[in-house]
Amino acid sequence: MRRHLMTTTAVMLLAMTGAAHADMAAATKFLDAEIGEQSSLSRAEQEKEMQWFIDAAKPFAGMDIKVVSETITTHEYESKVLAKAFSDITGIKITHDLIGEGDVVEKLQTQMQSGENVYDAYVNDSDLIGTHWRYQQARSLTKWMANEGKDVTNPGLDLQDFIGLKFTTAPDGDLYQLPDQQFANLYWFRYDWFSDEKNKADFKAKYGYDLGVPVNWSAYEDIAEFFTGREVNGKKVYGHMDYGKKDPSLGWRFTDAWLSMAGNGDKGLPNGLPVDEWGIKVNEKSQPVGSCVARGGDTNGPAAVYSIQKYLDWMKAYAPAAANGMTFSESGPVPGQGEVAQQMFTYTAFTADFVKKGLPVVNDDGTPKWRFAPSPHGVYWKEGMKLGYQDVGSWTLLKSTPDDRAKAAWLYAQFVVSKTVDVKKSHVGLTLIRESSINHQSFTDRAPKLGGLIEFYRSPARVQWSPTGTNIPDYPKLAQLWWQAIGDASSGAKTAQAAMDSLCAEQEKVLQRLERAGVQGEMGPKLAEEHDLEYWNKDAVSKGNLAPQLKIENEKEKPITVNYDELVKSWQK
Repeated sequence: MRRHLMTTTAVMLLAMTGAAHADMAAATKFLDAEIGEQSSLSRAEQEKEMQWFIDAAKPFAGMDIKVVSETITTHEYESKVLAKAFSDITGIKITHDLIGEGDVVEKLQTQMQSGENVYDAYVNDSDLIGTHWRYQQARSLTKWMANEGKDVTNPGLDLQDFIGLKFTTAPDGDLYQLPDQQFANLYWFRYDWFSDEKNKADFKAKYGYDLGVPVNWSAYEDIAEFFTGREVNGKKVYGHMDYGKKDPSLGWRFTDAWLSMAGNGDKGLPNGLPVDEWGIKVNEKSQPVGSCVARGGDTNGPAAVYSIQKYLDWMKAYAPAAANGMTFSESGPVPGQGEVAQQMFTYTAFTADFVKKGLPVVNDDGTPKWRFAPSPHGVYWKEGMKLGYQDVGSWTLLKSTPDDRAKAAWLYAQFVVSKTVDVKKSHVGLTLIRESSINHQSFTDRAPKLGGLIEFYRSPARVQWSPTGTNIPDYPKLAQLWWQAIGDASSGAKTAQAAMDSLCAEQEKVLQRLERAGVQGEMGPKLAEEHDLEYWNKDAVSKGNLAPQLKIENEKEKPITVNYDELVKSWQK
């Protein structure tokens, strides 16, 4: 009997040792095949981090965990490659679903409203930070990492290495979401056309200043006019590209900081305060008090209306005729076809599509004929304001998810953003989230083929690009109003002013319902009294703020351009 027990124990020990060995074997196989030198950690450090995941995951081995994100290249890589690796290494089975961005928000809302655990973790835009903070249905990751989730929080997570934490931190100072992927909207232009001596001479003769990266909208407009109808390499080209179909994607086109580029809202980074780039104003308690100028907001103020009017004018005069009937996804690849000189509003998520060999915008050696640069700003913009948008898809744990499932999902979330993995993942999707990845030698080597993307992310200009901020109390409800209102302007059914009047009124209806329902408690809306533009402008100026600004009579300011190569050199200094 004693001998039998000893034999059984020996078999069990061998099995346990074998299982642990198999885990590390899976990790070693993954590091060899997938990561190699594309990591900010040394091989020894990678193995140490993998061992931590193996040990931390033991209590959850065998669990089936479901997470969800939108369908972009970065998440496809996670779903197809990293989820399997994590499962092999930890024994936690991960199903990483990929669905449309709107569907992710719908699933999130369903779980928040029903309390049923639909998914164990969500990658949703940090644009929902104001929603998560006010409804208090998402776990504070700050509290989670210090308490229930402490035993499953990677000691090598290194939060300070993430470049987007300001975007996922609420007014209470707590972190509610962990960035997973991040990309900006930047100015895109044909560097080869802008460098052409004939184009430069003709532009200077016509406009009296140098052809270069436009610093303001006035210069962008001149450049759009100059190139539209001009023959380049035997083809008539366009000076601008955009999209205008009345479709949900039209809403992103504007909530993704178009108004801030024009000069809507107040100074402040990452978002204007007390009035943000949506034109929504908050009080000293971060309670939304209005969207319309009549309540001190700026959604229908002169800067916002100017931004919409310029969008309409440029689309009509300088873009291909088909652009007005296109959606976001249809218009995205068009600049890569070689007939567009510049685009004010280009998501860097399209970078991989713009550098494919064989495209008219790519040289034979694989270097791009185009470049990214900072977006120009409108006449209402002031130094100290944000200048564009960054999308930051971020891991979010809801309180309705049971603790053990949340812990297992949190391990997976940390795995796909870990220093071991992040450099390789960043090369696949080009959606950079860590300083250590941005500054990795492999990106220095690859930078010449990415058209200024790496230079931008290494530059001090980066901080002026940010997602929607905490002024927005219910992103899903408010965001859907934009495409309908601006679609009316795009179709010609309403003027720019009428469209924005309608939009701010609809936003205030949502704020009023939230205030009456009291579902957000002391953090919810508290609408202000109504007064005219002059009253609120005077009130803002008396407090050292800007919004809402008065109308500028001459909205065509002096155009300014800058040489791209000199701009990049100034960043490096």
